[in-house]
Amino acid sequence: MRKLISFNLMTLDGFFEGPSHDIGWHNVDKEFDDFSIKQLETAGMLLFGRVTYELMAGYWPSEESLKDDPIVANWMNSLPKVVFSRTLEKADWNNTRLVKTDVAGEISRLKQQSGKDLFLFGSADLATTLIKLGLIDEYRILLNPIVLGKGSLLFKGVEKPFKLNLIKTRTFQNGNILLYYQPDKK
Repeated sequence: MRKLISFNLMTLDGFFEGPSHDIGWHNVDKEFDDFSIKQLETAGMLLFGRVTYELMAGYWPSEESLKDDPIVANWMNSLPKVVFSRTLEKADWNNTRLVKTDVAGEISRLKQQSGKDLFLFGSADLATTLIKLGLIDEYRILLNPIVLGKGSLLFKGVEKPFKLNLIKTRTFQNGNILLYYQPDKK
């Protein structure tokens, strides 16, 4: 059975993006790039909500990404992808399938398949839905040493507390700290 892993970068004040989807504050370097490649090697499929999908599909197939980050771009462009959206009409990014209904059923089916893990990148609205359904098996939060003051909260829309158990940490030389959590099933 595959796990569903949610991965996000987050500020100290809880934002995963600044105003207007700004991610210019991401504290990334070669060490992060190496980590990203190793993480993508463990991915069997990428999952997105509409907004993150549109941003990713607009960047990773571009000449800029292929020039600046060819290894990650190759992984992002070649991995199978599912975008969950009620409003998107089509999904043209290579290897992408659009799912408009039955998020819970589709995620459950994908988790039952054999293969490498499922990764949810960004996609806070979809993550909130999946949190409420209890479908996320692991959270990887890369805490960046910055305070934005405003933006989009990573856990926006979560209305009830849910406990997470810390299973591992990793400190990066640039000050980022990667926190690995599993939901407390008690």
